Amino acid sequence: MRHANISIFVPHLGCPNDCSFCNQRHITGRSDQPCEKDIEKAVSTAISSARSCPKNTEIAFFGGSFTVIPRDYMLMLLKAADKEVKAYGFKGIRISTRPDCINKEVLGILKTYSVTSIELGAQSLDDEVLSLNDRGHTAKDVETASALIKEYGFELGLQMMTGLYGDSNEKAINTAKAIVRLKPDTVRIYPTIVLKNTRLESLYYEGKYKPMALEETVALCVELQDIFKKADINIIRTGLHSIEEDTYVAGPWHPAFSELCESKRIFDTIVRECKTGRAYEISVHPSDISKALGQKRQNVEKLLKVGINVKFIQNKDITKNTMRIREVNQG
Repeated sequence: MRHANISIFVPHLGCPNDCSFCNQRHITGRSDQPCEKDIEKAVSTAISSARSCPKNTEIAFFGGSFTVIPRDYMLMLLKAADKEVKAYGFKGIRISTRPDCINKEVLGILKTYSVTSIELGAQSLDDEVLSLNDRGHTAKDVETASALIKEYGFELGLQMMTGLYGDSNEKAINTAKAIVRLKPDTVRIYPTIVLKNTRLESLYYEGKYKPMALEETVALCVELQDIFKKADINIIRTGLHSIEEDTYVAGPWHPAFSELCESKRIFDTIVRECKTGRAYEISVHPSDISKALGQKRQNVEKLLKVGINVKFIQNKDITKNTMRIREVNQG
């Protein structure tokens, strides 16, 4: 059974500075701080839904820099989560934090309370991009923290962003390659979105920052995914979970961003393997048909424009995320 998270959001608490793009409340939709009862309720809901296997499930604290929230509050959350882990046999606890907020003392505490996975918000491994976006840490901090996390036996996750202020496709690709060298277990890829009440919003209205277009972002993320897949690194997510609609200003936001990437990959594969001026039947698993067709049948239309006529067929015998291509007579 697939890995699952019981997500607990700790919005923005503990972050030592405001990054140019960040407004955690608008990303998570939460501004209140969780307590023991919130953890118990989240676990109870997950258990009653029976959608996940406890041994593959982690209680996950997201939304802020977990290791620098007030120590008493952090310990309260850890103790409450640790109690649930032991009661239900969960895999452990997953936390996210900043690269410069990891040290041996903190890792020792996390080890005591069933923490199994630590995700670092690296965002970029280009020092100029990090500085321009007020990250407050360097690429070296990411490297040092990653090595310590692995030394202590935790699963390492690294998060990166595309389209940051001062970033470029080339720099993003270089960041992905640098992440591969750090050998994380998991990665997440987040496109930069301009939200209200952020420095990036000011830069956008001043004409100093231009967000990437959706189509360009999708193409870049597919390239980044390919880099991580080739290195056998598990991609947990591509695209933000959600944002509050009335706080969106600009940028490549789409509620089905990950599916757009999969559609792009299918399109690229067909263009690479099929000849123009020919017709093909392409069989896919029923669960993949919407990705194959593309949003509003976009893949079909784009393929016709390059001279490839395709008919997608649903076949439950086809392995998911694969396809079978057969050339047919157009007459």
